[in-house]
Amino acid sequence: MLHRYLPMTEENKQEMLRTIGVETVEELFADIPERVRFQGELNIKAAKSEPQLMKELSKMAAKNANLKEYASFLGAGVYDHYVPVIVDHVISRSEFYTAYTPYQPEISQGELQAIFEFQTMICELTGMDVANSSMYDGGTALAEAAMLAAGHTKQKKILVSQAVHPETRDVLQTYAIGQNLQVVEIPYKDGVTDIDVLRQEMDEQVACVVVQYPNFFGQIEKLQELEAIAHQHKGLFVVSSNPLALGALTPPGKFGADIVAGDAQPFGIPSQFGGPHCGYFATTKALMRKIPGRLVGQTKDSEGRRGFVLTLQAREQHIRRDKATSNICSNQALNALAASVAMTALGKKGIKEIAVQNIAKAQYARKKFEENGFTVTFTGPFFNEFVVDCKRPVADVNKALLQKEIIGGYDLGTYYPELHHHMLLAVTELRTKEEIDALVKEMGDQQ
Repeated sequence: MLHRYLPMTEENKQEMLRTIGVETVEELFADIPERVRFQGELNIKAAKSEPQLMKELSKMAAKNANLKEYASFLGAGVYDHYVPVIVDHVISRSEFYTAYTPYQPEISQGELQAIFEFQTMICELTGMDVANSSMYDGGTALAEAAMLAAGHTKQKKILVSQAVHPETRDVLQTYAIGQNLQVVEIPYKDGVTDIDVLRQEMDEQVACVVVQYPNFFGQIEKLQELEAIAHQHKGLFVVSSNPLALGALTPPGKFGADIVAGDAQPFGIPSQFGGPHCGYFATTKALMRKIPGRLVGQTKDSEGRRGFVLTLQAREQHIRRDKATSNICSNQALNALAASVAMTALGKKGIKEIAVQNIAKAQYARKKFEENGFTVTFTGPFFNEFVVDCKRPVADVNKALLQKEIIGGYDLGTYYPELHHHMLLAVTELRTKEEIDALVKEMGDQQ
């Protein structure tokens, strides 16, 4: 069959109408009064033939600034990283991309093992005891972590750093409304969480402290100090983390984090205009039975052979739904598989090498900006992102950069009024010295 879809013929249409007992499509709308029905022609373009339509859509698609032709310095949660070619080969296999929920372990061992390997690698990166099979994205994963903390501690107050991704904080606020929780934002100071304010806000009503590592500005938070404050009473310590950065940084688990969540997008998942991506969720054994979503466990069959099954599913539509800890009913199995394949292809040494390249290239870019008269706003240690003062509207800077086939950084004034005219720049392992130098030159010419 030449079509990648199932076309409906007139014969198909008539057969369906006969099956449901009507003669025309119009009869299906009989219950809607004539006076409220639209009688004219919709103000849309006339239909085109398939070749004409494909030509028009191709022209429209060509207007997009793609990462194959443009050098991107845009990060802020979604990054342009190397994706091994084997990733697309594996996830394009029909047994993976058609699989949804592996409820029948006897015929789903491949999918279950892939998920189990994803969980294992996430635990190794984060330094945690157990991870689930993935979540929708980093934002919902972190919000679920805060909800777990509130349910576990039976407290209603959540302290979240303003250096956590602003969109993730919006998701957290939305979750909190439904659970009648109070979210208190802790300001940042010099690009990291203000520890003095955090100490002042800490009390016995705090369910958890939420920080990001590296944080939204790319700065490295002092987790050891933050953990001590978070655990003063009975609250939990929740850390959102870029998993690639953990190839070089000490994992949050080593600093006593109770929950580590984030987005696996840096591993094998393209930007894709912002999604879909793949959230991860890792925690300690003490909280294992409260993990949202799914968990794949390793077991043995009746003949003693290694096997995998879904287990500990505290989900709302299952038999234990009265004890469910989350309304999350699904996961991102295909994207989790992409992340697993990428991590496997790179290996421990490869992941560390890429993380170190991110640090080195970002340091080079920062140095070049400073040499060319730019102010780099925060001076602490950082991973692959840093903030530059453009002294003019970031939108204007980015518009000019786009003409030079450069995708500029994120306009921090969007969420941080005090950082008006400041740009968040991301430098990954894919950026070359020539591209970095060109960025600095073009932005310097605009000053």
